[in-house]
Amino acid sequence: MRMTSAAYVAAAAFGAFWGTWGSAVPAIRDQAGLDDARLGTALLFISAGALPAMLLAGRALDRWGLRRTAVFMAALGVTGLITARTAHSLAGLCAGLTVVGFASGAADVGMNSIGGRAEQTSGRPIITRAGAVFSCAVVASSLSTGGAYALGAPTWAPFAGVLAVSVLAGVAIHRLLPEASPPPPPATTGTARMPITPLILVGVLGAIAFASENAHQSWGAVFLTDVLSTGPGLSAIAPAAFAAVVAITRFAAGTVDPAHARTVLVAGSLVAAAGAVVLARAPSVPIALAGLVLAAAGTAALFPTLLSIASRNVVESARGRATSIVTVVAYTGFLLGPVYVGMWSSVTGLRGAMLAVGALGVVLAALTLPLLRMSRYAVATDSPRHGTPARQRRP
Repeated sequence: MRMTSAAYVAAAAFGAFWGTWGSAVPAIRDQAGLDDARLGTALLFISAGALPAMLLAGRALDRWGLRRTAVFMAALGVTGLITARTAHSLAGLCAGLTVVGFASGAADVGMNSIGGRAEQTSGRPIITRAGAVFSCAVVASSLSTGGAYALGAPTWAPFAGVLAVSVLAGVAIHRLLPEASPPPPPATTGTARMPITPLILVGVLGAIAFASENAHQSWGAVFLTDVLSTGPGLSAIAPAAFAAVVAITRFAAGTVDPAHARTVLVAGSLVAAAGAVVLARAPSVPIALAGLVLAAAGTAALFPTLLSIASRNVVESARGRATSIVTVVAYTGFLLGPVYVGMWSSVTGLRGAMLAVGALGVVLAALTLPLLRMSRYAVATDSPRHGTPARQRRP
């Protein structure tokens, strides 16, 4: 119960940060004086910090325990506020986002490692439900940020609230999680117990899923602002609506039998593609929001389902490293998705860029079954309540 609570607390704090960020993108872009192409370039610098941090965080968690997530979460709030206050140029924003990426990457691996441990010990779909908590926090923070900007608040003000939330979450996580256990004998952590290739294959699918999801989350407010000429308060509806539907879908997906994971992945990919097309062709705000809702429903369960499959097929002593490998590969899509939109937008405009996002969903639907067969990962475990890894089965 305490492990599950820690997973939900971590997800809520992580969602509070990214919900604020999603609504703040137009304001930060204007504060730094950037166009869409340069904003897309700046967003790429998140990966400069996030990717190495994820690899380091996984090993740190396996060595010193999941409590280190408390520090990672608090650091994310600190770096977010500093970046929002100092990003007044392309160079300033790039530097700030590098540091934000480092803190975010470590916090992401910590959050997912806690969720994986809770799922293995409880036998319940904690990762998917924690994803729903994350999305609920995104909704609340998106709307709060939009309201603050509508009232004339400075760009950094919402991030001060996020800092408070992240510090409180760090304290709660530290209290809820046990002290680290002594490291297991080397024989239990050998590479034979944790093949790398299946984790990479699952991560590739996660990268495509994340590229689609974060493209909508990061550019939804910009689309309403630039294409449909809404104000900053109204544009915040885009990330909030997207996250709200993601939360509802993830809560619903938490009741689905893990044996249907492949169906969830293929169907979700196609629904996400359809939503991107509707958004790209939208003549008005209601139609645009309908497209975002459809895309949100499609992308919602993709990465949690993939991460759950990987988590159920690794031993506990390697959970941090396994989570970091899947997350690093998948996170490249999370980071490159907004950049992908920015590059397409500079050539075709945002409407054309959204069509390019729809193409990602079609690609994911086509690759899901072949790559999962190649991974030889079992979709469901035989005895998840006892924390045993699934037996791998041949396709």
